Parts: sequence; C-alpha cells; structure tokens
Amino acid sequence: MTKIDALRRFIIPCFSPTKKTTHSAGTKKRLSTSLRDDLDDIDAAASKTHDPRDQDSQSSSPTTENDAVSTIAPQQPRPSKSMVIGTIFGHRLGHVWFCIQHDRLSTKPTLLLELSIKTHQLVNEMRFGLVRVTLECDESGRSQLATCPLHSVPLWTVHCNGRQLGFAGRRRASDKVKLMLKTMQSTTVGAGVMPTGYGLESDSGQEVMYMRANYEHVVGSADSESFHLINPDQYPGQELSVFLLRSKHS
Repeated sequence: MTKIDALRRFIIPCFSPTKKTTHSAGTKKRLSTSLRDDLDDIDAAASKTHDPRDQDSQSSSPTTENDAVSTIAPQQPRPSKSMVIGTIFGHRLGHVWFCIQHDRLSTKPTLLLELSIKTHQLVNEMRFGLVRVTLECDESGRSQLATCPLHSVPLWTVHCNGRQLGFAGRRRASDKVKLMLKTMQSTTVGAGVMPTGYGLESDSGQEVMYMRANYEHVVGSADSESFHLINPDQYPGQELSVFLLRSKHS
C-alpha cells in the first residue's frame, strides 16, 4: 500500500461528510457543551432568585455589607472558544505544514508553521486515531518572548504523542501557499493530493498532500492556545489536537 493510499484510507473517511447538514450537526455537537453549561448556570441563578423561601430567609436575617461581600465567590475566567479552518499539508517525503485561517476566503493565514515532522510520520501516527502535537516555547533568558503573542513566536520545540520530534518554525505565506489556499476556498472539509506547483516553494516535483477541516480554537491564556479537530458525526474515530504552550522557568 502506497503512502497516498494510506492517507486516503485513514484520513478521507474522517473528513468526507455525506451531507452539509451533517457537518453542521457535528459542529454544534462539539460546541454545545459550554453553551449548555451557561444555560444551566443562568437557570440555577434565576430559580434561586425567585424562590420565596430564599426571600423569607433573607428578610428574617439581616445581612451586613461584609457578609454580602464574603458570599460572592470569585469566578475563574472561562477559556475563549472559536471556530477556525485548519489545513495540514506537505510533500510526501517532506515536512508537515500547519495552517490556520479564521476566514476561508482570505489567502493570508493567521498562523503558518513548518514542523520537522515528516508527512509519512504523521500518517503513521494517525493510524492509531489519536494525535497530540505540542509546540512548546521556553522564554528563559529571552525577555522578548515573554510578552509577544503566541502566533509571533519564531521557534517551537515539537512533541508528538509524548515524543520530541525536533522543532517548528513560523513562516510567512509564499505565493504558492496563497495560491493553494485560494484554490481551496470552497473546501472546508476534505483530504487529498494537489498537483506539483501548489503549496511549497521546493521544486522537488512531488505532489502536495493535504488535510483540511474545522478546528475548535481554545485560548486558555496569553501563554496557551490549542486547536482541536472537529469530526463529522459519522466519523468520530480521528482525534487530532495541536497545543501552543509558553513555559516560564525561573
């Protein structure tokens, strides 16, 4: 079995929804958890406010200003979540590239990284259904990395499923990358092969393999972000997440 056959066998079934309505259902299913939690919190707060027994107890036992302040527990900030389009591409024997777009019609990605992971290595990892890529930046001794946005960090250490696999570098979109993104403007979910001349500057004569899907973008803090692949309902077998972490060592 060739590498492209392996790609189609293990990747295409995960990113080929039969109907558009199915794709929307998968997206809503992934994002409905946080919304349901918010509604539950609102309902609980409303029922507590309108409970006559609570009103009686409040009227019968006067509270001071200090007591009222002490009953309010500080709330932890919730992570920010949004939907983005992620594209993984690369030559069959080359490195993996990871591209993030907030707007599929824009040819200027918000994040473009070249990883030292080989394309065939990633395909082999995806055979097992779970892929976690962690990109870590150590700011020790480099004060400029402590304050810059995560998307502006120039160099990362790469771990894939717990194993260190080299480094990743931030890249600017070349004309060929922009041409590839323009060609895929109408595609949000899919996997396949593009002819030579798309995607990468290397004139190796190799075709470019790509995998494109919706990702849930989670911003935990100024030092942590993550991208989580959203699968259609029919194909829940593939899990792929990319984490950006900035570590601080004293």
